[in-house]
Amino acid sequence: MLAFLSLLAFVTFMVGTPGPANLIVMLAGVRQGLRQSIGFILGLIVGKIALNLFIGFGFGLVLAEAPVWQMLFSYVSAGYMIWLALKSWPASDADTSNAEPAQDHFRFRNGLFVHPLNPKAWVMCVLAWGNFAPALGDFSVQLPVVILTFVICQLCLHSLWCWLGTIMGKSLRNNIGLTRAMIISTVIIVLIAVLL
Repeated sequence: MLAFLSLLAFVTFMVGTPGPANLIVMLAGVRQGLRQSIGFILGLIVGKIALNLFIGFGFGLVLAEAPVWQMLFSYVSAGYMIWLALKSWPASDADTSNAEPAQDHFRFRNGLFVHPLNPKAWVMCVLAWGNFAPALGDFSVQLPVVILTFVICQLCLHSLWCWLGTIMGKSLRNNIGLTRAMIISTVIIVLIAVLL
């Protein structure tokens, strides 16, 4: 039980803190609201399940042994998240009230790629598997416990970040500055994550 509580505390902290995925899901909330972003959030969750399966079965070790691939992966991931954020850049005040353009990229299929291409997600999954999973028991216990812990935390915390974005979007309706500030913040966080 202590091993699980340690894992839960770690995952809650890592999933709940600001990072590229949370800023993007908050931007989705600002642009189109929580209800319209549920597919995107589910895509984030399924993408993290795939990442956990990949790392849990040991394939992450192959990437860890290839620094050139790691560097290439980091740049591709940064490019994808920056592209996803910049697609929301409003050209005018009218764009912030019209959620239709944002729905093209805050969908399930785009959410699938955020975590597998997110360096913070890789770090948290590698740490969860390397530092917490071994204390849970054998692999048949580790796999469902680690994955379900991430799923539950993501469902709750990504939804919270999206809801906060929705509140901000409603409170400051048609605020082009808010949307642009969110996009710029997301781009800066992504660049920091890649360059550090």
